Amino acid sequence: MRFPNLQSLVIALEQTGQLIRIKGQVDPCLQVGIIQRMAFQAQGPALLFERVKDSPFPMLGNIFGTQKRIEFIFQSTLKNVDLLFKLKVNPLEILKHPSKLTKLPFVLSSSWPKTVKTGPVLAQTVRITDLPQLKSWPLDGGAYITLPQVYTEDPLQPGYAHSNLGMYRVQLSGNAYLPNQEVGLHYQIHRGIGVHHQKAILLGKPLAVNVFVGGPPAMTLAAIMPLPEGIAELFLAGVLAGQRIKMIKSKGSLPISAEADFCICGYVQGLKPEGPFGDHLGYYSLKHDFPVLKVQKVYARKDAIWPFTTVGRPPQEDTLFGQFIHDLTKELVPHVFTGIKQIHAVDAAGVHPLLLAVGRESYVPFASEKKPQEILTQAMSLLGQTQTALSKYLLIAADDQNRLDAYNVPEFFSYILKRIDLKRDLHFITKTNLDTLDYTGISLNQGSKLILAAYGQPVRALGSQKLFAQISWPKPIVKATWFAPGIVVLQGKAHNLPRNQQDPELFKLCLLLEQITELELFPLLVLVDEASFASANWENFLWITFTRSDPATDIYGIAEIYHCKHWGATKAILIDARLKSYHAPPLAEDPQARKQALAILEKEKIKF
Repeated sequence: MRFPNLQSLVIALEQTGQLIRIKGQVDPCLQVGIIQRMAFQAQGPALLFERVKDSPFPMLGNIFGTQKRIEFIFQSTLKNVDLLFKLKVNPLEILKHPSKLTKLPFVLSSSWPKTVKTGPVLAQTVRITDLPQLKSWPLDGGAYITLPQVYTEDPLQPGYAHSNLGMYRVQLSGNAYLPNQEVGLHYQIHRGIGVHHQKAILLGKPLAVNVFVGGPPAMTLAAIMPLPEGIAELFLAGVLAGQRIKMIKSKGSLPISAEADFCICGYVQGLKPEGPFGDHLGYYSLKHDFPVLKVQKVYARKDAIWPFTTVGRPPQEDTLFGQFIHDLTKELVPHVFTGIKQIHAVDAAGVHPLLLAVGRESYVPFASEKKPQEILTQAMSLLGQTQTALSKYLLIAADDQNRLDAYNVPEFFSYILKRIDLKRDLHFITKTNLDTLDYTGISLNQGSKLILAAYGQPVRALGSQKLFAQISWPKPIVKATWFAPGIVVLQGKAHNLPRNQQDPELFKLCLLLEQITELELFPLLVLVDEASFASANWENFLWITFTRSDPATDIYGIAEIYHCKHWGATKAILIDARLKSYHAPPLAEDPQARKQALAILEKEKIKF
């Protein structure tokens, strides 16, 4: 089954019991987002909100809310995508299975877009204020498109082959945007659209942009695929759709997705404050200057449906996107990153803050001491290209027995902590690029990274809960909790210092901790605001520890050492993971809006 548009998908989902309709009026300001998140958490169905306050268009949420539903949507074409990826890994696959050669021309023929003169998307023109004004979190700066497909072409080489299709958030209202004339366009400069924009600026020309919403589900997935630069996502969309993507093209204008539900046509000019926005790290990304899209036209189908999602602290719907993409591309990893066997961008930690990797050690196989060498080269590769370059903490290990699994997080941490030499195996990169959404660094887009590398025989046993109970913790510690072998969560007083400054009180604390003999068996200490919450489970621990700390600023050494500009610690390291005075606030639902959302579900007799 193939889906050329959202309308065909809605029919199929409803016929298979994977969609329910909400017939009463629902407010897109907070209520819709709350209901969608509830449905996702319950692994519930897709939701079609038929009556949306202040908009004539229905909204469709939780489309990709379960792994089973994603597989259902792309069931007819996954084999084709898998074939292409396998050929990328090993072109000799065709020689092993010659029958696949007959399928290849069909797969490739669907990749090239089909140019058409018109399409359903051009049925009517509307205004930005007619669109559903989705606001997911109380402090959001306005309404946002959360599943946009932002299309641009290279100004020097226009055409499909040099196009970019990306999911960059679009702010429809709020701040200083002129209603119905301007919207905000938030993107990071290293993305494909950033390259196009830079070229347009050098040419002294505005960058034409089309924002598609809805249409073939394959376009949505293609827009978030981490493809290498120079490979057009539009081609992958055709393979995922199992049919050529129809694009309306006329002289002097940017192509429009013919089956899209909506298309906002415009051009980028100037900067204005964009945000705040409740984001996937579980905090708000705050107000900053980003490009403005000058709106020229807004098109919509007669039967247009507004698809949306909600982002927030993981797991959310985008978590399943990430898992789906990982499953599609996992065989490519060793060929993109030489020597790397497995990578895991940890969703519970907000994806980019924490990357776990398993590599290969083949340098000096006859050496008497096994220590990290080749995996350090691999770590630099991971931090130098593709989406892994945004990683903040990189924990990388080599395993001669090939038993280590980066997706078994407790086991992976145990493996690292047993083997890491804290005097040798911590490698900082300071004043470097940081994810725009991460506010732990020394400024916007700038912070530090840390590579923790481990290989060889264990150098320590990890402290048990029984041993932990025998330790007397110094008075500055309000509460101490054993979390896992070798890991202790400490609770201290609230942080009150400015950005880019270490805490003098923590240096004093480290001197006190240095006196604890048993601390060598607890190499990782984490200081938090609420020890009970942070140590309740691995999800909380990972989220708190890695989204609330910058390695260079917030790591302290217990018996720290310096040697030839290399920093390390003799006993343990302390990560200050308290919520800092300069951090963005964490996301929290509005209690009244939640009550209203629950009342709507009760009236509709819907239970998740």
